[in-house]
Amino acid sequence: MTTDTPLGDASGLAASLDLFSGVHALVIGDAMLDRYVYGEVERISPEAPIPVFLETREASMPGGAGNVVRNLAALGVPTGFVSVIGEDGAGADLRGLLGKLAGVTVHLEVAPDHATTIKTRYVAGHQQLLRADRERRNGIPAAVQRKLAAVVESLAASAGVIVLSDYGKGVLSPEANKAVVVAALKHGAKIIVDPKGSDFSRYRGAFLVTPNRRELQAAAAMPTENDEQVIAAARKLMADCGIANILVTRSADGMTLVTEQGADHLPAEAREVFDVSGAGDTVVAVMAAAIGAGLPLIEAAKLANVAAGIVVGKVGTAVAYRNEVADALHAGELLRGERKLATLEAALDHVARWRHQGLRVGFTNGCFDLLHPGHLHLLNQARAACDRLVVALNSDASVKRLKGPDRPVQSEAARAAVLGSLSVVDLVVLFSEETPIRQIEALRPDVLVKGADYAIKDVIGASFVQSYGGKVVLAELAPGHSTTATIARLAK
Repeated sequence: MTTDTPLGDASGLAASLDLFSGVHALVIGDAMLDRYVYGEVERISPEAPIPVFLETREASMPGGAGNVVRNLAALGVPTGFVSVIGEDGAGADLRGLLGKLAGVTVHLEVAPDHATTIKTRYVAGHQQLLRADRERRNGIPAAVQRKLAAVVESLAASAGVIVLSDYGKGVLSPEANKAVVVAALKHGAKIIVDPKGSDFSRYRGAFLVTPNRRELQAAAAMPTENDEQVIAAARKLMADCGIANILVTRSADGMTLVTEQGADHLPAEAREVFDVSGAGDTVVAVMAAAIGAGLPLIEAAKLANVAAGIVVGKVGTAVAYRNEVADALHAGELLRGERKLATLEAALDHVARWRHQGLRVGFTNGCFDLLHPGHLHLLNQARAACDRLVVALNSDASVKRLKGPDRPVQSEAARAAVLGSLSVVDLVVLFSEETPIRQIEALRPDVLVKGADYAIKDVIGASFVQSYGGKVVLAELAPGHSTTATIARLAK
């Protein structure tokens, strides 16, 4: 029987996230490029009974094992990545995207006659219409495999945890798996595996394997319909294949952690599921970070469960940022599916999710020092013009440059907390530049709102928003309210 395990000490779990920056992870596996093509469908083709897809934008990101790396980077874990790409445009794109990840060292070998795998998803409104895969399975040449083995051996010495992200594209051959196990045992690293196929004996020596329910059923050749069956199948694989622990991801039924000591069941944390793409990668990354940090397996699984709940509430191959996980643990934000203070990168995930729901995104900005009725009047008008409102908030350094050495009166943390407490504000993003043009260009709001003391031609970002059909709104000002005047009166 499993034990339904509560979240427990959320503050303690959140504090453990700070340990992740001291972990050194090594990821080995199949890299691929995930492309998302977004568009609209408004009619059926006259040539055949199929939808006519009108492309509007495209986004690319690391997929496969590359998404595990992306998740580790989002958690603040220094990571090395070893994989193979083709001598093609997709491989070059992938190398460039991975090179932008903080704390990530990339070791990508180029294999002749090998094509970088591309997964292209076509998304219209709330619906993924089609996934098109492009790949060529010629196997990895022996010479390239030897290079990979040499790189792994050199990097394993400094890695506390090694992740095998197996997508069955050839990087993790049986020989490669054995070489990694030997290197790990030699240097005391623990191996975490996201498996592929039905033969788990190839992962002999792993500390943890993370199959989903279907993978577990295929590998054990046993039913996995309920808790008892899942545990029995996991124990069979642990005994037969020399695997120390198994974490089974069970979609809406949560997760089951099976160890030598017992079994724990963690109910699913997500309230709304928009896209499960890459959720398994998030689980593997969090487990690797937590195990590398020395956390007990059950605590690692609790963190992974929370992170997975965050990711499936986003659109596309998403990641869970460390501050998002901490915020969910501290404030129960996971149940509401929203959070207020966010980095620009996290804000992009929120905005993508809102657009997936068909919601109009608004944007305004300011210092909001000593929040007063005039501010509330503007924010209420801004929220009335959209479905979700993002407020870009000047950092302390930015306010000081704009307003003088005695400002702001309240710190950026205090100003963000006050703004975040307002129901009309859906997200707060700090910025340090003179203007929020970088945030506007990244978020591409449907509505840009500024006070009526500006002319539209003088509003930062107005021409950019109008260039793609967005709207600029000049909000009516409430007379008699000014932070500067309030401070002057206090000074007297």
